Amino acid sequence: MQDLADGETFEMQGSGSKPYVLKNIGGVYSCSCPAWRNQSAGPERRSCKHLKKLRGEAAEAARVGGEAAPPAVKRAGKPAVSGDSSPEAEAAESSAPPLLLAHVWDSEVDLAGWWMSEKLDGVRAYWDGEQFVSRLGNRYYAPAWFTAGLPKFALDGELWLDRKAFQRTVSIVRRQDQSEAWREIKFLVFDAPGHGGAFEARVQHYHSFIDRERPAFARALAHEPCRGVDHLRSELARVEALGGEGLMLRRPASTYEVGRSHSLLKVKSFFDSEARVLGYQDGAGRHKGRVGALLVELQDGTRFAVGTGLSDAERGAPPPVGSIITFRYQELSDGGVPRFPSYVGVRHDVAWKPGAAQGKGEARPAAAKPGSRRK
Repeated sequence: MQDLADGETFEMQGSGSKPYVLKNIGGVYSCSCPAWRNQSAGPERRSCKHLKKLRGEAAEAARVGGEAAPPAVKRAGKPAVSGDSSPEAEAAESSAPPLLLAHVWDSEVDLAGWWMSEKLDGVRAYWDGEQFVSRLGNRYYAPAWFTAGLPKFALDGELWLDRKAFQRTVSIVRRQDQSEAWREIKFLVFDAPGHGGAFEARVQHYHSFIDRERPAFARALAHEPCRGVDHLRSELARVEALGGEGLMLRRPASTYEVGRSHSLLKVKSFFDSEARVLGYQDGAGRHKGRVGALLVELQDGTRFAVGTGLSDAERGAPPPVGSIITFRYQELSDGGVPRFPSYVGVRHDVAWKPGAAQGKGEARPAAAKPGSRRK
């Protein structure tokens, strides 16, 4: 039997004319065969006869067994989401950490005096005093040397590598082998949920700890007061010119609320959202023989294709059917379809709630307001 190194691929002939492509990306094994793609389990729990033939029955059984997927961190007392009939989404809600989530700025709120920071294109992580937990309550297996020096109290932040490095970040933090690749990552802290005070007091709390203890891989994210709309726009332009995603604004003296709150607003020149992969559109021209576009749907059932943004490698081994992707777009058409959608990456920290009503800044795209900036 043989195995695949991280990033390695292997072609195995199946019953069709073209061989199937087996891959190992960050410890998550995949196969391009329909049996692997069409499974309802998460990618890290999928297997098929081709992977079993390559790696052996015992190795695959151990990989997709009880310890293969990050266990959910249970948190009691979370009410069910109204209108959500998905058991997977309900399970995710019940195990999710108590996070503050943002709304999109509607251009009407005066942000002068609000605390402004860069919106990081990384992986949201909740440090519960012992381990990192995702938005859905799944553990991130950071090495002990990475978490050394972190406090016993809760921190809210982002596991971050660099601007325009979202996919690389995801591939590292979803690994379960506590690899050396974590040395590329930093934990950028932007709140201390358990402190209980106003935002300024919470910032002082975690700043004091980080300045005193100096954990090797943790940093405090910089905040500055917003001086008004001109300052906001100039800072947004600066961050986006560097490849950043946008800005986050926090209301002065605000408390840490669990759930989506208007005390935390995000400001970007483009919109983004999530969609579920339904299938694939064949490529043409230089993409002949590969995927030309992903056929996807929004949570309200709107269906469309996403072809821009896919790399050649992703066209050869696209996100599996049933996976959730993030995409960016400029605006909605009159029929509610995102215009000029561009693929960003696969999301593993979003619960899918088909048919659920969505507000602006949540999973369903929001219509652009007249005069809003766009790329």
